[in-house]
Amino acid sequence: MNVAALFTSAGINIALCVILLSLYSILRKQPGNVKVYFGRRLAQECIGRNDPFCFDRLIPSASWIVKAWATSEDEILSVAGLDAVVFLRIVVFSIRIFSIASLFCIFLVLPLNYYGKDMVHTDIHAESLDVFTITNVKEGSKWLWAHCLALYVITLSACVLLYSEYKSIARMRLAHITKDKASLSHFTILVRSIPRSSEESYSDCVKRFFTDYHASSYLSHQMVCRSGTVQKLMTDAENMYKKIAMYKSPSLNQICEPCFSRCSFCGGTTNSFKKLSDDPERVEEKPNLDHLTSKDHLNSDNGEKECAAAFVFFKTRYAAFVASQVLQSSNPMLWVTNLAPEPHDVYWSNLWIPYKQLWIRKIASLLAATVFMLFFLVPVTFVQGLSQLDKLQKLFPILKGLLKKRYMSSLVTGYLPSVVLMLFLYTVPPTMMILSAVEGTISRSCRKKSACCKVLYFTIWNVFFVSVLSGSAIDTINAISSPKDIPTQLATAVPRRATFFITYVLTSGWASLSSEVIQLFALLCNLFYRFVLWKEGPSDFTLSFPYHTEVPKLLYFGLLGFTCSILAPLILPFLLLYFFLGYIVYRNQFLNVYVTKYESGGQIWPVVHNTTIFSLVLSQVIALGVFGLKHSPVASGFTIPLVILTLLFNEYCRQRFYPIFKSISAQDLIEMDRRDEVCGRTEEIYDQLHTAYYQVSLMSSDVSKAEGPSNSGTTDSYEAPASKSGLANPTFETVPLSGLRQAITWLSMLTASQQKNQPK
Repeated sequence: MNVAALFTSAGINIALCVILLSLYSILRKQPGNVKVYFGRRLAQECIGRNDPFCFDRLIPSASWIVKAWATSEDEILSVAGLDAVVFLRIVVFSIRIFSIASLFCIFLVLPLNYYGKDMVHTDIHAESLDVFTITNVKEGSKWLWAHCLALYVITLSACVLLYSEYKSIARMRLAHITKDKASLSHFTILVRSIPRSSEESYSDCVKRFFTDYHASSYLSHQMVCRSGTVQKLMTDAENMYKKIAMYKSPSLNQICEPCFSRCSFCGGTTNSFKKLSDDPERVEEKPNLDHLTSKDHLNSDNGEKECAAAFVFFKTRYAAFVASQVLQSSNPMLWVTNLAPEPHDVYWSNLWIPYKQLWIRKIASLLAATVFMLFFLVPVTFVQGLSQLDKLQKLFPILKGLLKKRYMSSLVTGYLPSVVLMLFLYTVPPTMMILSAVEGTISRSCRKKSACCKVLYFTIWNVFFVSVLSGSAIDTINAISSPKDIPTQLATAVPRRATFFITYVLTSGWASLSSEVIQLFALLCNLFYRFVLWKEGPSDFTLSFPYHTEVPKLLYFGLLGFTCSILAPLILPFLLLYFFLGYIVYRNQFLNVYVTKYESGGQIWPVVHNTTIFSLVLSQVIALGVFGLKHSPVASGFTIPLVILTLLFNEYCRQRFYPIFKSISAQDLIEMDRRDEVCGRTEEIYDQLHTAYYQVSLMSSDVSKAEGPSNSGTTDSYEAPASKSGLANPTFETVPLSGLRQAITWLSMLTASQQKNQPK
């Protein structure tokens, strides 16, 4: 690949970015696109856009860039939460470290690479990009000390910046935990694997256990009901039969509200129907159906829906934390306790899963992710074949004449491979989200964090190592079979693949940011509703930020920057432009588009720190191999202590800061408890606990929530906001199965009405 092919790829991506950003600045001014580009503000600030038509709407402007740049971090924190601030800190850290790397490598390392061998250079546009890499430095060159010096500067700067960010984010996390507004999850634990008893229900068992062993701190508990999609349909079918039997009862008229209007479906009066309230307090106080069936029958029905899990509430934070950490039984597989997630963060569909199945699910999801990674070798090797014209011409002889044209060869080698790989990679995040849900995570934030790690490992393995080690799956397997040769193979292959990584940054980086700001899918859905269905789109259909796709992308680009900084410094300017553009785009999206529906308190930062350390060590190992191949013992000798110092720094940060992200100190918990007692907020917190983790019963939620919002269970691209009353219903209601459930419910009621109005 030569400089002309690189300019071709850069030109295409720059033109695409300019067009999409200009189009965005126009589309965001149109009143009909408010739901697409101002979803967060529309949901939280109730804004409206009914401006009269003016010519300014059709002119691109940069006002959104200025506003995104001028917004302070405190405003981002108040609007989008700590997770958004941590994500933006990743971008800021990348800008800082790669600015330092660019300063040293562009002006010191790049000229040494270019003039590393005694050769006659051609015109700059016809030069191969290999002359800008370390492969152009001759063996035994005395200038390799400059590469070692640049590696030291980059590593030391990265460690200083990492320490500063870790310390700052840990301080913000402590402030988030000890904030004035009480977090209800601090008073709540999730108990699973409750032992079954033939003499008492799960609820009575929980009450008896915690009254006996936590009598001084136990407050109350809330049982968890089965909430899988299949379980819902089965329950609805059972309810249909029960309602038909109930409506035959002569005592039914005692609970029906009189109404003299006619039913448009069956012609009878509507007194066969009873409107169920959306108020959780009225739902809780709904024992007025007891006289329709026997008390024992109702108890058995509730026992069938209850599962071996419950939310247990305590009087103090400290008591809840101690109960979550202490082994409750001599059998570790019984009475398993964990701190509960926030009410809006609960992943209800996984709470009913038996605890004994979790280890099987984790192994199965790990195996499925591994198999998926291995099968993905096929598209990766195909993409690598596109970047090698000689192999491509041998495989497809019919393309020889076409590929001899300069613009076609530039297009195929400089743009097409990264585009094809990016299209294949779009299937990875949804797949990993499904596997993370199968694991049995109890919170939506943990599910997204697990998916984020899976996508990150997948990207590093398939996009970096497989692309670097070879262009075929067989060669890759051979390379893995001899681990001792991997550093040497990386040292040989990374500089050779650096040109592909540059084009990948252009295509997957710049273009993805442009598509992120334009919100193409949401825009097309909005246009479909307005101009095809002739109605407004759903008002409660808001977006949640896809951390599981964007965080791995940032960290992977960081890995490319560290590993290629001294080997192929030409990648650094393109990376810097990507991070600068991402800083503006992501701030704009947090301010206007994405709604924060749950908060993990910056739990993603330890993953970022560990990945950055891995990237630094990998770059040092590759550099060590390169210095060995170039026969530079001085540079190799100075690189070994750098690897050791980096690992020691990582261990210090793990001991100093990581416990803050793993647990909460007793000092902070007790001080917050004392502060609540002084302020007199204890009773108010207790009242909130009784409804915060309320799970709408399956029997009553079918009608009352038939028109309510629902949560997506497979991906978080579109997630409906939680109910205002704090009721969090399980997942999978946006799929057509929810319509089937509603149809079953209304069919049962209509059938009962018809039978009631038949002459006897």
